[in-house]
Amino acid sequence: MVAELSKPFWKTLTLEQMTREQWESLCDGCARCCLHKLEDEDTGEIYYTNVVCSRLDPGKCRCTRYRDRSRLVPDCLVLDPATIHSLDWLPETCAYRLVRDGDDLPDWHPLVSGDRESVHAAGVSVRGWSVSEEQVALVDLADHIIG
Repeated sequence: MVAELSKPFWKTLTLEQMTREQWESLCDGCARCCLHKLEDEDTGEIYYTNVVCSRLDPGKCRCTRYRDRSRLVPDCLVLDPATIHSLDWLPETCAYRLVRDGDDLPDWHPLVSGDRESVHAAGVSVRGWSVSEEQVALVDLADHIIG
């Protein structure tokens, strides 16, 4: 029992059992969920672009209107324990996906490293290589597909 108490919360709780504070702390701040994605209608394959929502602060990799995001951006999907199980488009590095799938957090995750900048130092975030949707015509999104 003592060993269980010494484990971090993401190893002992399900996503549904987490407090709001624990849930929010799982976000590593990579902002990859804010990238525009395209889906191939025939195969269902998802393609990420380097284009981010106009509400994203590209330096901080944080939404500038986080509390109001779903009202201001109607297609912004708010992640929560009820929807997370059906979202296969989340990046493979996403902590919500990792915990959902029973995997551990990587060393660069801020909850592991203790440093909010570690995600950026590891090159996992969109910092430095994304462009705002304000700079790209939606018809040109396919020209911005990455990796």
